[in-house]
Amino acid sequence: MACLHDHSCEDHDCSSDWGLYKHIDIPKVSALNEASPGSVKTVFKAWEQRLNSSEGFLESNEGDPELIVFIPFTSDVKIKSISIVGGADGTSPSKMRAFINREGIDFSDAQSMQSIQEWDLAENLQGVLEYQTRYSRFQGVGNLTLHFPDNYGGDTSRIQYIGLKGEATQLKRDVVATIVYELMPNPSDHK
Repeated sequence: MACLHDHSCEDHDCSSDWGLYKHIDIPKVSALNEASPGSVKTVFKAWEQRLNSSEGFLESNEGDPELIVFIPFTSDVKIKSISIVGGADGTSPSKMRAFINREGIDFSDAQSMQSIQEWDLAENLQGVLEYQTRYSRFQGVGNLTLHFPDNYGGDTSRIQYIGLKGEATQLKRDVVATIVYELMPNPSDHK
């Protein structure tokens, strides 16, 4: 397995580094401008499966390469780097912008809001490139929105895999149940 990391993959298990997909709340993942509704859920998979397109891929609508991907997590995570495996023939995204802990971002928001970080993407068909985050800014991430404004000239943008490297905290993102105690009159309070 080829890797553009600072180690030999034979001596190191690369797949465990990309394990944040286990902390993604897949049923709540969504995308804007996806040609096939729900297909975005197929791009989150184990590192070993990153080149397996038979499970599906995310593709934008014809003639409109822009995509937004919303990724909620089941616990807060720290994200060290992101890997994107795009499509061939100019359909790979050429730029990626990230927003954290912001829900409901649409295309006009994504165009006008300041992203936390931006990357120019290379065509990464083998899944060996990773894009480092400004790690100090990617702490306590409850959700991540990725905006792909353009591609390498194709009619559509295609994403086969999104990998997130980092670690999860133990803080689960569950609904917090609160109990309200009614104040009962205390007879000793009254004369």
